[in-house]
Amino acid sequence: MPEIWELGLSAISRLIGQRKLSPVDVLDHYLDRAFRLNPTLHCFSTIDAERARIEARSSEAEMSRGLYKGRMHGIPFAVKDIIDVEGVATTNGSRLTINEVAKTDSAVVQRLRAAGGIYMGKNETQEFAMGGPDFSLPFGPARNPWDIERFTGGSSSGSASAVSAGAVPLAIGTDTGGSIRTPSAYCGIAGMKPTYGRLSRRGITPQAFSLDTVGPMTWTVEDNAIALEALAGFDPEDPSSVEIAPQPWSQAPALGLQGMKIGLVRHFHEEERDCFSNECISAFETAALLMKDAGAETVEVRLSPLRHYFAAQRIIMYGEAAAIHEYDLRHNIEQYGPFSVERFLPGYLLTAVDYVQACRRRGELVHELAEVFRFVDLLLVVGALSVAPRMKDVARNSLVNGTPSANAPFNLTGSPAMSVSAGLNADGFPLSVQIVGRNFDEFSIYRAAHVVEAGMGCRNIRPHAAR
Repeated sequence: MPEIWELGLSAISRLIGQRKLSPVDVLDHYLDRAFRLNPTLHCFSTIDAERARIEARSSEAEMSRGLYKGRMHGIPFAVKDIIDVEGVATTNGSRLTINEVAKTDSAVVQRLRAAGGIYMGKNETQEFAMGGPDFSLPFGPARNPWDIERFTGGSSSGSASAVSAGAVPLAIGTDTGGSIRTPSAYCGIAGMKPTYGRLSRRGITPQAFSLDTVGPMTWTVEDNAIALEALAGFDPEDPSSVEIAPQPWSQAPALGLQGMKIGLVRHFHEEERDCFSNECISAFETAALLMKDAGAETVEVRLSPLRHYFAAQRIIMYGEAAAIHEYDLRHNIEQYGPFSVERFLPGYLLTAVDYVQACRRRGELVHELAEVFRFVDLLLVVGALSVAPRMKDVARNSLVNGTPSANAPFNLTGSPAMSVSAGLNADGFPLSVQIVGRNFDEFSIYRAAHVVEAGMGCRNIRPHAAR
């Protein structure tokens, strides 16, 4: 009989709905794991056990009265420590804001609580979602459960670590240039960056206004789809929020790929051959075959060079981040960690012309991608550059050294994109691929992601630190 943490969100949800599992027992199980694993993994900056137990008892009482709110009811969740929770410090992983207590819940926390979710704690993040892995900061850096000497990826570092280790079934991350998808890839979980505007960002510390997104991180694709149903919704208080009907995402994994057309973006990794490992490229090819075997038509697709997308995204990100942090970097720079300082400084070397030209190029690339989606339903793109690197090999200037990311293009275009597990390499470390959809079509992504995940057949293998 598997333990509760091994079941995952969807199975736990079914058992709670059938009254075969108690929300209190589920929470206590996860709290026990979180407290036991956190001294090694540093994946939580805060574990709010007392508040969580009150919420779990309330959920149990609601169910005993016949009030069942749906598949998130009684499910514990954690949020990246740039996301506001009323009465809890939003530290941003920084000395600068370590004592800044939020006065209200963020929109995503409000929605999860309304759906019956139980807030369990805050996950460690790189400083202001930018600077790390930095050992000089108040928390972390989070460790990878597959090998604690390896990097989790950034900046939703603790979120990926906690989910991968089974310390929480759902974590909420943010993604400005891959910050959900890279940690998900390195830690072997499912991470969705929804369409820009699909989820409200109210109550989340910004990194770059026109790129920031928020999304769910889970062990499986099905778990992820259930979470997105609870999270999505229009928010008139967020200027970026788009009023558009949600999709029945939890139904998508069962539908397969028959009749769909998948565009294979091989030239990103072929033209940047030195940046991507052979095993990550092999995972891409295996995923393409799985999609074809599932009934999809696969066709070669060509976009502009990866470096065009990457350069425009980086210029916009650096410029907007510099604007957000201008005052504190002028007056309180000594409170930032050295990783953050190096990564914010490029924004102050850019000119207005640089930013405008990047925005102009962005418009062209958005149009290019929209034209491609007239002929295909989804894109398959290589995921992370490699398996998780060793922590000691992650350079302070790793965001500014010119190595292109295959994640960043889809922050630039605002497209929904998901990192999905694509098995393990010969040494037992997670591989991944990335699936990209038309704007506001996360449904099709979940269909394809489940095919890849199921075809790889590794969801029953958990990392070393979780055993």
